[in-house]
Amino acid sequence: MEDTSPQPERTEASLAERLSFPLRAFIHAEAASGILLLACALVALVWANSPWAAAYDALWATELTLGTVQINLNETLRHWVNDGLMAVFFLVVGLEIKREVLAGELASPRRAALPAVAAVGGAVVPAAIFLLINWGSPGAQAWGVPMATDIAFALGVLALLGSRVPAGLKVFLTALAIVDDILAVLVIAVFYTASVDVGALAGAAVVLALLVAANRLGVRALWVYALLGVALWAAVFASGIHATVAGVLLAFTIPANTRIDPAAFVARGRGLIADFERACAASASASILNDGVRQDALVELEDAVEAAGAPLQRMEQALHPWVAFAIVPIFALANAGVRIEGDLGAAFGNTVTIGVVVGLVVGKQLGVLAAAWLVVRAGLTELPPGVGWRHVYGAGWLAGIGFTMALFVADLAFADAAEAPLLASAKLGILAASVVAGVGGAVVLGRATGRRAG
Repeated sequence: MEDTSPQPERTEASLAERLSFPLRAFIHAEAASGILLLACALVALVWANSPWAAAYDALWATELTLGTVQINLNETLRHWVNDGLMAVFFLVVGLEIKREVLAGELASPRRAALPAVAAVGGAVVPAAIFLLINWGSPGAQAWGVPMATDIAFALGVLALLGSRVPAGLKVFLTALAIVDDILAVLVIAVFYTASVDVGALAGAAVVLALLVAANRLGVRALWVYALLGVALWAAVFASGIHATVAGVLLAFTIPANTRIDPAAFVARGRGLIADFERACAASASASILNDGVRQDALVELEDAVEAAGAPLQRMEQALHPWVAFAIVPIFALANAGVRIEGDLGAAFGNTVTIGVVVGLVVGKQLGVLAAAWLVVRAGLTELPPGVGWRHVYGAGWLAGIGFTMALFVADLAFADAAEAPLLASAKLGILAASVVAGVGGAVVLGRATGRRAG
């Protein structure tokens, strides 16, 4: 008999409702991957400063050629990681952005205002601090380095604090990092593109138009988007714009709609399950391999499940584990190997290193807290339930963990071989700032959650 008893009303203010299942799964995966990411970063750092440092450099300088005799791409292994594998990382970033804008924390202007404005403040203030310290020097071009937040490390620190951390703070920090990613993509596309090949860019525009057309025509097969996505990556790579931008553009074309609504899915699913149950009762001893009725019911049920889901969600769920537990750790292994030579004090006295450390550690917390306070003070939004200003301040500390995206931007800012010392200084600043910001954020939030529990 169907249950007709009154059900508890679902309220907008409920944290369980606001923390949707896709976002919960995303947070758990990111937090878990942060441990692996940290391990790979430590391995790279120790390896690069060990007696086997030459082997580390030789590994990532190994040239690898992909393509055909007529068309081939010859790049070092490190470049394939940064330009190829990281395009998949940016694809997942784009999918997360689209999901949050359509149906997540960024869908409601009032709810989105807090993390969005906080992210802008947390990007502008660190960049301004870096420019102030490095104004007029060759290192000034790396102003985009301290703008980004590494969501895996940040959520990993939150995971260490356990259930004492308000669920609303996890949502706030995740949305803030996603807006951070949007800003980072724009900075990379606009400011870190040296020259543009107009012909290749036109080819990329044609492929992008085909992807949009496939979306409009209702094409839901992910292999179609994957093939066109590879073509888009190749065209963007040849154009001079960093190839990872292709991942974000591809993500925005992946369909996010369903073919049947929830009510129709429930009705169809119940009918198919009833058919399956009747077939079982009619031939209880028969194997399902010889029962056409049950096989047909299962096939139709699979089709109904596919129709009720969105291709965007299926692609994100399929790729996210690979990105979190393979691609990003490999990127850390390839890029975190900073060789520390000579006087450590002199290394930290470089203006690039100082700019990155001060920008990420001081600029992030000031920018996030000040921007959040202003937008709440203006009445445009409010703090999530259970979240206080101590929590926001602690989140500002964690936003200073800029590891993955900061290393990526540093590699773009100092791409020439002659700029290798500046790149090493930037990486040293990123590693130091990420450690300080992570520890500082854990201490601040530990005290805040301790007071809340008491």
